[in-house]
Amino acid sequence: MGHYAWVLEVRPGCEEEYKKAHDEIWPEMLDTLKAAGIRNYSIFRLGLKLIGYFETDDLQKTIAYLKDDPVNKRWGEAMAPIMKLEGDPRTGFAYMLPLQWHMD
Repeated sequence: MGHYAWVLEVRPGCEEEYKKAHDEIWPEMLDTLKAAGIRNYSIFRLGLKLIGYFETDDLQKTIAYLKDDPVNKRWGEAMAPIMKLEGDPRTGFAYMLPLQWHMD
């Protein structure tokens, strides 16, 4: 199992809107994340910085699934006005943070 994290940002003034969107996350988006192989997913916020953590067995399969999924595309479009969605041009996914240490 792989442990992964990403960093993105909320646009200034959109912190409450971001929180509300995730408090009311679409059930079909949750289904999409699970179908992509994601589990134990959490997002933390410090100021405008967002740090996401998730686990998956195959990161490349997860990225490929989400890249082509219409629900994920709609979610990204809904989040675009409230988030800075700059991603890694090599993967089309958020920039991943390198794991430095893990304790079970």
